[in-house]
Amino acid sequence: MPEFAIGDTDFLLDGRPFRILSGALHYFRVHPDLWADRIDKARRMGLNTIETYVPWNAHAPEPGVFDLTGGLDLDRFLRLVAEAGMYAIVRPGPYICAEWDNGGLPAWLFRDPAVGVRRFEPRYLAAVREYLTRVYEVVVPHQIDRGGPVLLVQVENEYGAFGDDKRYLKALAEHTRASGVTVPLTTVDQPTPEMLEAGSLDGLHRTASFGSGARERLAILRAHQPTGPLMCSEFWNGWFDNWGAHHHTTPAADSAAELDALLAAGASVNLYMFHGGTNFGCTNGANDKGVYQPIVTSYDYDAPLDEAGDPTPKYHAFRDVIARYHKVPDTVPPPARPAPTPHGVLRDPVRLLDAPDLWGTWEFHEELPAFDDLTPMPQLALLRCAVEGDTPGVLTFGEVRDRATVFFDGDPVGTLSREHHDRAIALPRASGELLVLVEDQGRVDYGPRIGEAKGIVGGAELQGEPLTGWDVLPLDLTEVPSARPSPETAVVGPIAGPVLLRAGIDVDAPADLFLDTGEWGKGLAWFNGFPLGRYWRRGPQRTLYVPRPVVRAGGNELVVLELGMMLDPAARFAPRPLLGHTEA
Repeated sequence: MPEFAIGDTDFLLDGRPFRILSGALHYFRVHPDLWADRIDKARRMGLNTIETYVPWNAHAPEPGVFDLTGGLDLDRFLRLVAEAGMYAIVRPGPYICAEWDNGGLPAWLFRDPAVGVRRFEPRYLAAVREYLTRVYEVVVPHQIDRGGPVLLVQVENEYGAFGDDKRYLKALAEHTRASGVTVPLTTVDQPTPEMLEAGSLDGLHRTASFGSGARERLAILRAHQPTGPLMCSEFWNGWFDNWGAHHHTTPAADSAAELDALLAAGASVNLYMFHGGTNFGCTNGANDKGVYQPIVTSYDYDAPLDEAGDPTPKYHAFRDVIARYHKVPDTVPPPARPAPTPHGVLRDPVRLLDAPDLWGTWEFHEELPAFDDLTPMPQLALLRCAVEGDTPGVLTFGEVRDRATVFFDGDPVGTLSREHHDRAIALPRASGELLVLVEDQGRVDYGPRIGEAKGIVGGAELQGEPLTGWDVLPLDLTEVPSARPSPETAVVGPIAGPVLLRAGIDVDAPADLFLDTGEWGKGLAWFNGFPLGRYWRRGPQRTLYVPRPVVRAGGNELVVLELGMMLDPAARFAPRPLLGHTEA
């Protein structure tokens, strides 16, 4: 069997120097029927390796569950990498960041506030070991010394930016080895002396993450990794977007020049990202460094391969750079073609406040629960409480995570936003039915707020007195809402949410589509039952990517849950992705 090892100055494949030319491709952000296409396009750009994270919370949405089917079939993904003649790097975390909900850590793990987060704590480590065991049952047979593609396995992820618990890192490394992983183990940190020192252990090969200044940053890495190959295992060739900001881009020429400097220094590289893909459904993460910033649905990342899997100018610029150092394949993927632009009329409204019993089952709670107190944890819920008093009062919540729209006797009162640190609103009347629609817009994926609870945290008060006796209706967003109107009706002009709408979409043949949400407000969409993700008029993202495998020739069904105000109840499609304005 082949042997892969770390030499004095190089990676060694069967004893010969080997440079890793890798690209990040997250299987969980790409429709599984498109995995082979994206892998082949990486090969044709000149890469020899595919890197992926493993998202714990996607595989284990509830305790005792571990899903390896469909878009989570890691075994199939690694087999496709091998069939393409490429190698693989696996980064199972348990924390992955990745701008992914909760950084990949399952929210259910932190229902017990005593459970540690990314540290040597018995309950946390017991869950981590169980998770890693399941991952390594898949990965171990795919190692290169067993005839598979896996060259490296990473321990934790940029840990030096979070903590310095060496016992924790040692426990992860020991369990990885005990599970049968024999290939070299790595860590990655931003190349500062403090992070490189805190984030690794002797015996684990240190690598760095950066997007510029290769020579200087490699010199810092070398000071902390005296021997062995230098590697930038996250070469940031783009960036992610937040709702309400601009679409981030990096000039292809500038990124190519940085890649050239990295390869000229003799280093190995993993492009982050080669192909970003999409935060389908409600899988996006968020940042909170004083201001909460949820991440958009698109994870295009301004990568060499765009969200729809088409080559960009950066793809060709990177290929030209790689060709200066290594042989590249003779053919390149064709350029993108304009996508079909079908249209449909959204109709058959089902208004949540008019018929909430069609949407699920109410639960009674004397005290207002956070989402994390519910099983399963929702990402959207309707709260109901009877209010009685002599004069109108002020409703105050402990903390809103992340958006709460308040209704009184069915009339909208206002919206409280975590981004603005809102938590209080005046009610219009003394007595009536209070309804609050609460949305989790994505759990924080980086920093000290990882693992925090969602929903309304800290209860509710009216004029300083506790407000008790709540009915809670969790809304399941993992499946298409099944509520249907009776009788079926058309929609004319703008319509206010929360409301469910449907449209028939006819296409001639399966093809990638770009759903244009520019005239809609805020909500979620499904295409033939497949969760496309969130949309929001505030941008920058305007189109939702519809992968070709979910599109049928002939009739298709689009379902939209509008939470805000839809200006035009029409379903339109754009010929190309519209990801928003840039700084330029």
